[in-house]
Amino acid sequence: MVKQRGQGGLPEPPAGVPDDDLHSTANFLHSAALRLLRVARTADTEMDLDGPRASLLSVLVFTGPRSVGALARIEQVSAPAITKSVSALEGLGLVDRTPDAADRRVVLVAATPAGQRLLERGRAARVRAVADLLSGLSERDLATLRRAAGLIGHQLVRDAAGDSEQDRR
Repeated sequence: MVKQRGQGGLPEPPAGVPDDDLHSTANFLHSAALRLLRVARTADTEMDLDGPRASLLSVLVFTGPRSVGALARIEQVSAPAITKSVSALEGLGLVDRTPDAADRRVVLVAATPAGQRLLERGRAARVRAVADLLSGLSERDLATLRRAAGLIGHQLVRDAAGDSEQDRR
């Protein structure tokens, strides 16, 4: 059994991880992020899609059309798994496939307007679920969370910048 340490019942760092501020913070963020995602996922009934398909649709809505190969890299799954998910989403009218104008051998997958609307409804439900969780916090605590989220978001954008061109195709 994993030992619980103070802060919100989050687990102690795993064996082999240094016991310093950086790794302790990373451990708390990791555990809190997983728990927060579970809270957000309680609202996924709004979309009636499983997690992998909702994630795929989100990538397409927020980053634009992508090839199957790029989607497989982004989602960290095989091309056949992406093809299966794309076919399911296409059958629901949530995505379309079109030839790439720059390279007719490549097929691009894009979210349809119906896919965009569905994702926005699901996203709104998730935001409401997280807001319910945060509703008891003070303005000061909310400001701290906004700042922390901004810092993490900045790091994620910076780290992903080098991957964006490869993930386009």
